[in-house]
Amino acid sequence: MIPWAEREARRIQKAITLLQPGIPGPSGIWADVGCGDGIFTSALHTLVRPGDKIYAVDKDQFALDALVHHFAESYPDALLHPVCADFTRQLTLSALDGLLMANSLHFVVDKAPVLTRLIRLLKPSGRLIVVEYNASRGNPAVPYPLDDKSFLGLAAQVGLRDARILARIPSSFLGEMYVGMGTAYPVARLAV
Repeated sequence: MIPWAEREARRIQKAITLLQPGIPGPSGIWADVGCGDGIFTSALHTLVRPGDKIYAVDKDQFALDALVHHFAESYPDALLHPVCADFTRQLTLSALDGLLMANSLHFVVDKAPVLTRLIRLLKPSGRLIVVEYNASRGNPAVPYPLDDKSFLGLAAQVGLRDARILARIPSSFLGEMYVGMGTAYPVARLAV
């Protein structure tokens, strides 16, 4: 049987291409929040290994079980920690070098309090990477979209620095997707 990562190679490679500009290099502790089927989790693992530790967070236990199986089959060296939780509530994770939210913020109505809580998990200068559809109107699959300009405003509002758009790609679904990134302030700056 062909391993999952080989079957999904095209989707994983697309995710790698999107994430690569925002990931400085190997190793680190990351979380993929709202990880779903794990395509972006796989891309993240590819970019930060060896020595990576990834928390895969999703409220769907079935999806997490499948992801654990896929990782065991495709990446036996991975340090994957599945966490069945709703990311809109308080999470208890190790301090993170990076936090990935790929196609997850568009399910959140009031994004600022959720993002404020999540970025507290970042180490000083840790990175938040967001992958979203560049749309201002929602639909049943993307109920509360976050276009690129809104992401930049939200990043500033929650206290991220150096927020910027790293990449854009065409999407047959809602026209375009983008990758946005912001960096956590050093601890001393947060106390001000």
